[in-house]
Amino acid sequence: MSEKKHNSLDRLGIWIIGATVLGAAAGLVLGKDAHMLAPLGNLFMQLIKMVVVPLVLFSLIGGAASLGKSSSAGKIGLLTFGYYGITTAVAVALGLAASEIFQPGRGIEMTTLSEAAIHVDHMEESTKIPGFWETVTGFVPTNPFQALVDGNILQIIVFALFMGFAATYLEDHKKNYVLNFFNYLTELFIKVMTGIMYVAPIGVFCLMADATGTFGYEVLTKILYLILLYVLVLAIVTYGMIGGSVAMFSRCTTYKQFFQSMWKVQVFAFSTASSIATLPLNMNTATTELGVSKETTSFALPLGATINMNGNAAYYAMAATFIAQMYGMELSLPQYIAIIITSTLGAVGQAGVPGPTLLVVAVLVSAGIPIDALPILFGVDRIFDMLRTAVNITGDAACATIVDRFREIQAVDEQAALTDSLPET
Repeated sequence: MSEKKHNSLDRLGIWIIGATVLGAAAGLVLGKDAHMLAPLGNLFMQLIKMVVVPLVLFSLIGGAASLGKSSSAGKIGLLTFGYYGITTAVAVALGLAASEIFQPGRGIEMTTLSEAAIHVDHMEESTKIPGFWETVTGFVPTNPFQALVDGNILQIIVFALFMGFAATYLEDHKKNYVLNFFNYLTELFIKVMTGIMYVAPIGVFCLMADATGTFGYEVLTKILYLILLYVLVLAIVTYGMIGGSVAMFSRCTTYKQFFQSMWKVQVFAFSTASSIATLPLNMNTATTELGVSKETTSFALPLGATINMNGNAAYYAMAATFIAQMYGMELSLPQYIAIIITSTLGAVGQAGVPGPTLLVVAVLVSAGIPIDALPILFGVDRIFDMLRTAVNITGDAACATIVDRFREIQAVDEQAALTDSLPET
């Protein structure tokens, strides 16, 4: 039964690849007329978003409650946040290094700005990165139900973690009831998402046709160098840093097995440009193919889909240096520091859904770089979004495999300590 399910998922991945290619071809043939397919693609995304918020809430409550039953919960949480933080910082550094070495923004005609002109008035104010305490207090919902209605994923995560860890202090029979209740609801919504996934090829075809028909070749050629350089950086992040961490620290899977299982998840993430939309498929792959426990999966993956944005962080840094190079600016050390800090904070706060990367404005403003050239990147933001999302979800799964190993080690140590404490007979 399990093998049959895996074959079904593999076939779905092949269908998604085919839909991606055909959608791109249809977009090039139809041009602007491909936009007529957008409603079907948008409907597909709406179906996914319908399930995502309750799935994140229920899975995190169940995952936190399961982890909270042992003293390893705090260590698992720190390890998860630590992995996401370190890999994000490394991704920013790699993006900056590549931009400085290869100088993708040099030699670009500034007259192309007029061709891509859009209104950027007041963007600086609307996309300003909040201060430290504003960011921290913004994580905590004043009204959890309002956070659910608004779809504020960060606040939902905080609320779910409090609920889950608090459940561990209930009496055993009450705790088990709560745990089973939320685990059953998680399984229910995964079933719903599985049904939605069978129409994924249609949705992906429409999304790709619309994107390709809108962008075409004209805009892409202006920043082709940056796109190729970004692909190189993401390849290093994915197959070097992320894959290397799996090879060194994961006990669930090997380097080869990890990427063999993740390819269909990466394709789906690339097609939808949404970490949140890819979450159910990523969770299913982690548990059924990578051997990650449901407890770790329910904790690490929903968290990663919101705060683990390695691809975003690298993009913010590369976009800032790209535009600075267009203006012939030589960045100073304080400007580099501003880019690193703002890129990292912006990546953490960026929701795992597709859309224009307006937070690039905040990175530019923090480093004193003009924002007038930004429209040429907005025009192809979808391309960058698809690329970085595939990297983000790969990092989420890698973290889950690593965290699960240390969770198993901690469980063994706890059992050994308990055995040693028993009186000899």
